[in-house]
Amino acid sequence: MISYRVDVADAAAHHYLVTLTLPQPAAEQQLALPVWIPGSYMVREFGRHLCALEARQGQRVVPLEQLDKTTWLARCSGRAALTLSYRVYAFDTSVRAAFLDPRRGFFNGTSLFLRAPGREAEAHRVTIGRLPEGWDIATAMPALGPRSFEAADYDELVDHPFELGRFWRGSFQAGGVPHEFVVAGAWPGFDGQRLLNDTRRICEQQIRFWHAESRTRPPFERYVFMLNAVDEGYGGLEHRASTALISTRRDLPRERMEGVHEGYATLLGLISHEYFHTWNVKRLKPAEFARYDYERENYTRLLWFFEGFTSYYDDLVLLRAGLIDSARYLKLLAKTINAVAATPGRQVQSVAESSFDAWVKYYRADENTPNATVSYYLKGSLVALALDLRLRAIGGSLDAVMRLLWQRSGGGPVSEADIAAAFEAVGGRSFEPELQAWVRGREELPLAELLDSVGVSWGTERAGLAASLGLRLSEGPVSGVQVKAVLAGSAAAAAGLSAGDELLAADGWRLRRFDDLLGWVARGAPFELLLVRDQRIQSLKLVPQADNALAQAVTLQLVEKPARAVMARRRAWLDG
Repeated sequence: MISYRVDVADAAAHHYLVTLTLPQPAAEQQLALPVWIPGSYMVREFGRHLCALEARQGQRVVPLEQLDKTTWLARCSGRAALTLSYRVYAFDTSVRAAFLDPRRGFFNGTSLFLRAPGREAEAHRVTIGRLPEGWDIATAMPALGPRSFEAADYDELVDHPFELGRFWRGSFQAGGVPHEFVVAGAWPGFDGQRLLNDTRRICEQQIRFWHAESRTRPPFERYVFMLNAVDEGYGGLEHRASTALISTRRDLPRERMEGVHEGYATLLGLISHEYFHTWNVKRLKPAEFARYDYERENYTRLLWFFEGFTSYYDDLVLLRAGLIDSARYLKLLAKTINAVAATPGRQVQSVAESSFDAWVKYYRADENTPNATVSYYLKGSLVALALDLRLRAIGGSLDAVMRLLWQRSGGGPVSEADIAAAFEAVGGRSFEPELQAWVRGREELPLAELLDSVGVSWGTERAGLAASLGLRLSEGPVSGVQVKAVLAGSAAAAAGLSAGDELLAADGWRLRRFDDLLGWVARGAPFELLLVRDQRIQSLKLVPQADNALAQAVTLQLVEKPARAVMARRRAWLDG
């Protein structure tokens, strides 16, 4: 059996020591490390952190030749087992790679485990070796013993991250399946039981969503949530029976905390999002992902469905599980609508194109990103909303589409044609016009009309000053105000502002915070901005636009007494 041993070689220097034992190697045995991790669509070059690679067969040193950035060739003699040892530098605090310091360890297999091409279908075993005293281990990989684990093949091997260290641990049952939650880095006063109770409600709601009609069990025997609580950070990465999460410590529930504050709602939405992926992208997946190629980009035009539709359901599940109320849900929905409306790139790029370009655009955002791209997460979730409400107007639902896709595919790969066929089966007609306009095209979504059909009123309020002018700001090194991005077609763009400009003063008054200028400049009135660009001080005149869509933000609220049919549709949508 192909086996790996992982030791903490030097926690302070952030080094793991990995030992790979490969039985019966080929005479010219290739070994390769992935360049990306499924679920995060960017080539990350994990091989750059691998060093000190050595190979032996017994006492014989085996010559190694590096063939490219991530592939090595071992020239073996006979069929004796090939043993390779190497170090991996691990100091990436994200959920996508590997991390190690004297307090905590974490790794994904794509960062640590060399692959033997052609032998991926064999069973792979992992043994955790030396650890600092008092450290524990958490993973969803099937255990053979306290420190020994086994995966059926390489794909499964790298789909089970490991959390190492001293962490809080709790468990619960959902859908007849044991679930575990581990939290590293929490403040004293963290309410673990509250987190378990609320997470269980999310899990139970989603298991009912996918399996209540078929009366089947979830597609895993055990599930593990791994949360790293940090000073600043947010994100998650889905796996077949676990998820790695990162959030700020202040977002965690605290003892005697009442209600769900905004940060905690964000964390619950993240938990809901990654858990929904257990079905929608880990099993039900793009046909292009039926077999991962770890050496290069794996392109698909369907991330609008697998990420966008998951983003639609993450907060909706919180509402259906009773963790947030309808007012909070509509506020979150309005936030997404406003974020997409403030992205000029929605008129440049479709969500299908955004899905395909994820490898070079989504994860490599720069100052021009909002003008040239649209998020397949955010707009994809609004496409899901639009399709759901269009279906509900004719007696169907997106819920039914998702379950039908799961049933027809057997929880496996699907194509765009399969998705279209499911919409037609549930809706009783072709949805090609909507898919062409909203997914492959760049047409605006008729959300006001569709929300009205379920008794949700569409209103507007004044947007923030910077947003209304087309500015995205960050903290500057000197003045406190720096331009991060300028939206195309905005007043800021017309004035000639540019990313990187440091804003010093408005109409002769020093700026510390941008909104302060409303203390001496009337909203809607022109003003002079003094700024620094490339060490040069210059002045620009900014003239707010009279007819400016950016100046208005959408608000949503329930109509109090809608017609009976409208109320029935609204209840079916919000209650599930």
